[in-house]
Order: sequence, then C-alpha cells, then structure tokens
Amino acid sequence: MKATIQICTYNRAHLLGRVLDACFEQTVCAPEYEIVLVNDGSTDETPAVIASAQARATCPFTVVNQPNGGLAKARNSGLARSTGERIILIDDDVLPLPNFVEEHLRSHAAHPDAIVRGGAINVENFDDLPLPIWSLRNYSGNYFWTTNVSVPLAKLRAVGGFNESFAEYGWEDIDVGLRLRFAGVKAVVNRRAIVYHYKPPPRASDVEKMLRQARAQARTALQLANLHPHWRTYLATGDNPLARFLHRWTRGAGAARKFRSQIGSSEDDRPLTGRELRAARRLAAEAYFEELERVRRAGTS
Repeated sequence: MKATIQICTYNRAHLLGRVLDACFEQTVCAPEYEIVLVNDGSTDETPAVIASAQARATCPFTVVNQPNGGLAKARNSGLARSTGERIILIDDDVLPLPNFVEEHLRSHAAHPDAIVRGGAINVENFDDLPLPIWSLRNYSGNYFWTTNVSVPLAKLRAVGGFNESFAEYGWEDIDVGLRLRFAGVKAVVNRRAIVYHYKPPPRASDVEKMLRQARAQARTALQLANLHPHWRTYLATGDNPLARFLHRWTRGAGAARKFRSQIGSSEDDRPLTGRELRAARRLAAEAYFEELERVRRAGTS
C-alpha cells in the first residue's frame, strides 16, 4: 500500500459524504491507496453518511468509531490502523482534487524522506468552486498543517505521533511539525496537490464560538511553549512581549467593549458584515491574549 488518506471527523455529516466521494475518485489505482476515517464520537447523522459511503467505496476503506476524545487522540487512532507507506492527513472539511494522491506520491518519489505540503483554496461552499490554481494568497507557513500534508508513516511514528495531551482546540499539528523539524525531516511544497477548504462566511451566531476557540487556543499555545521553548513556537503563537504589551494596553482602553458594540447582537443567524467580521476577529484576539495572561497568573500563584 503506497498511501493512506487519514481523516478525523466530528459532526460534519453535511460535508463528509462529499469529502469521501472526492477521496474515492482519485487518479491512482485503488489498490495503491486506502482511506482510514476516525469518527470521533459524532452525534449527528455521521454514522448514516459513513454507512452509505462504505457501500460505494472504490478503495480499501477503514472506519474507526470511538468516543469523543479530541483531534490528537483521533489522529493516533487513525495512525494505528494505517498501512500506507505514506500517510496523507486531511480534515473533514476539505475536498481533494482527483490528482491529489498522485501528486503527493509524485513528490515523495522525488523526496522520499520529506514532508509534502499541499495547497488549500478556501471556498464558501462545495458547489461553486473556483479554478484549482494555487497562489500566494493560499500559502500557509505551517510546517505540518493537517488540512493537507503527507509524510512517511514511519517518520511520524518515530517522533511519537500526536501528543494526546492536546485535548483542546489548536496546535497539535504544530507540535508534530516541530518534532519532525527537530528530527531533521525536511519539507517540500507541491502546489498541484490541492484541496478546497470549506470556509463559510461567519455569522453573528458564530461569534461566541470564535471566542471559545480563541481562549482554548491560548491555553494550548502555552502548552506548546512549555514543550518547545523555541523562537519558532513564539513566532507561530504570536506570544511575545510586544504583542502582550499591546493587547494589555488595548484591554485597558476598553477595546473589547468597542468591538462588541460594533458587532451588535450575536444571538441571531445573520451574516456578519465586513466591519462586523473585523471587529469579531479583533475581539477574538483580545480574548486570546487575555486568556494567555489569566493562565500564566494561575500557574504562578
């Protein structure tokens, strides 16, 4: 088996069928790759979507069902069931092109020991897709972004897989990327290994979720820094003295109240305007840095 596409899913039944169909419709021969899907305790219609997909699968298709335990734990469950020489990690909200696996394998043939970073084009839906042309606006500096990345399975296992202590949102893939980098694993970019990444327009009802994710990401950022006290960590997380000073100053100036007033009610389902979205993102940044400081104070008290 040359490659494993590994996906973890949680309550994305409305997207999962399309994602799996795209994974089935690859240009490489079916015996050369497999799909390993981990259902991380979904409570929506995901089991029915999976059952339907199993009936039309065109390649080996393994499903792991487990109680919800977070993405890092789900990734490790998928790793344990993977048999491909290369593991291609994607999320449950991306649509790979038909040449996706072929392009990852082509890069690995030229760079057998490397990480291969593919491209992601953000789209608001899967029904009106732009031409699959990668540009710099689609670039991610993440060394190991599991939206679209592959690596020799043995290399990933050699660094211990995913750290399951990352139980909340954020940074579990950055942690793996740092360990692979420090182990000497190089990375190459293949701009033809493309996925469409589902990014619907944020709505007013999403604002509170954005704030919860920002706070969770702050807690896991500190966890990442404790594991890797390195300049690359501080660059990735934005946690540096200047940024902390600026956000402390803006909090003192009442920036959060201003951003809240610009957003208005977050209880309805209306799309955010451009001005409201900018305010929501700034409010999430304030929540992120406020949580960084709160957790630091709690750790030193």
